[in-house]
Amino acid sequence: MIVLGLSGALGHDASAALIADGEVIAAAEEERFIRDKHAKGRMPVEAARYCLTAGGVNPADVDVVAFPYAPIPLSSPARWHYAKRYWYAPDRALDAIFNGNRRYRRNRDRVLTMGRELGIDWKRTKFRAIEHHLAHASSAYHLSGFTERTAILGVDGKGEYATTFFGYGDKGQIHRIHEFYDPDSLAGVYGAITEYLGFEMLDGEYKVMGMAPYGDPDRYDLSRILPQTPAGFEANTQLVNTVGLRRYKENKTGFYFSRKLIEWLGPRRIGDSAEEPWTHYAAAMQKLFEERCLELLEKYLGDVLRETGLLAFAGGGALNVKLNQRIVALPQVKELFVQPASGDSGTALGAATFVAAEAGECPPRMRHAYLGPAYGDDEILDAVKTAGRRVKTERLENIVIATADLLAAGHPVAWFQGRMEFGPRALGNRSILGCPSAPGIADRINEQIKFRERWRPFCPSVLDRVAPSIIGTDHPAPFMTITFDVVPEWKPRIPEVVHEDGTARVQIVEKDTNPRYYALLEALETRTDNAVVLNTSLNRRGEPMVCSPADALNMFLGCDLEYLVLGDWLVTKNQD
Repeated sequence: MIVLGLSGALGHDASAALIADGEVIAAAEEERFIRDKHAKGRMPVEAARYCLTAGGVNPADVDVVAFPYAPIPLSSPARWHYAKRYWYAPDRALDAIFNGNRRYRRNRDRVLTMGRELGIDWKRTKFRAIEHHLAHASSAYHLSGFTERTAILGVDGKGEYATTFFGYGDKGQIHRIHEFYDPDSLAGVYGAITEYLGFEMLDGEYKVMGMAPYGDPDRYDLSRILPQTPAGFEANTQLVNTVGLRRYKENKTGFYFSRKLIEWLGPRRIGDSAEEPWTHYAAAMQKLFEERCLELLEKYLGDVLRETGLLAFAGGGALNVKLNQRIVALPQVKELFVQPASGDSGTALGAATFVAAEAGECPPRMRHAYLGPAYGDDEILDAVKTAGRRVKTERLENIVIATADLLAAGHPVAWFQGRMEFGPRALGNRSILGCPSAPGIADRINEQIKFRERWRPFCPSVLDRVAPSIIGTDHPAPFMTITFDVVPEWKPRIPEVVHEDGTARVQIVEKDTNPRYYALLEALETRTDNAVVLNTSLNRRGEPMVCSPADALNMFLGCDLEYLVLGDWLVTKNQD
């Protein structure tokens, strides 16, 4: 069976994924192809074309198109809850009751139109609508490889109406235990505070997380924005998760919080600095988010976790690596699997896995995220030719050794290899690399190459055989989705990848999933005695991660990088 998963119903992070006979063949975000971060308002046309081409699939031969957005019946408590909680905006409340599936119908029509554009034969191909949070749940559970009863957690802004999902997987089936509905959204509240702290919602939450260690979480009590209830929590819509006239407006822009929040906490943050009181607000929000999530995890999934210790986690909230560190530390948790594309881009993959598993073709454990396009010498040379006299190019006999020499000498290197990663993390194929023991390398990359805030941390890629000695555990961490405390004796050895709180968001590299990157780490180890490299995504601030050699050259020529590796080719700038 051939299943094409498509996402984009919520107006951002459109993506596509292809599963054939129970194997994940390809997956990619639309933003990478059209060079528009988050691909707002777009459907995944180019991503779908790539997936079909990568699988050698004729569009007319697709059996099922799976879409992670489904109709919600009036009998569901979701629409009634939404109407009740948005009573102050009667147009929203009445729409939920009388026309609650309008957005689904609009999106279904967009998918059908897009399918015809691609060459999908709707007389043969089935259209399957999967509930948004079931798609998130499937993207984690059905790709976790867990065979025992598995707790499933989904924390997201919102799908159709649901925002937070608790369930379990057993024998390939997903069972729902409890859901919370809009506006009661943990990730939504975190997003509202993200906006208050001067970042873009659905993009800057990880910046709040990175800012939090610079503040004191106990300086301010933010619990009134997420008060506890018998069910678990409720968003205080007097302050956050607001709509309509309750929204605070500035220069004709409405925000997801109210003027009352400004009156309580003061003006929202503007600019790039990490200063008081905003660092303390970030720390307090992070602490509150963690506490509410852990309380709910125990309340709804504690029994399942004590039975097997297995947890699968997805949704935008699953990218909160500090929360994930606390989850891993729980005594009842044996292993946590976080879908690397936990945000809405991952729902294309989740919808496809849900349909495949339903048909008895569940894919194996997801061990890597290298599911995007790869490029050969011809495409590299075409891009170099277009760059013209601005660059010099040399094909090297051993590009790994040459790159290790540059890194050991203290130079940042752009590293472009193999298939592009799926999800927001660069995992060694579309990366900017640096030596983590080279003083000031992180500041240099932030200021001269990435053009981003000075306080933002960088992450280490680590060889599997040395990872336990660095992070003090053998818990799997292939996707940079969990932070760990760095063992004290390692902190002075790799200071450029240790965050303010002594943690690092580690990627553990295995030889069979990325042999060239593994070889680079081995070569760096012989030069520095550390099998660790600083790894950040190959892009400038505000841009998607690069996809093609042409994208990489454009990025290279637009910043102060001196060295770019494209496959076996070393590219430098022509100073003539």
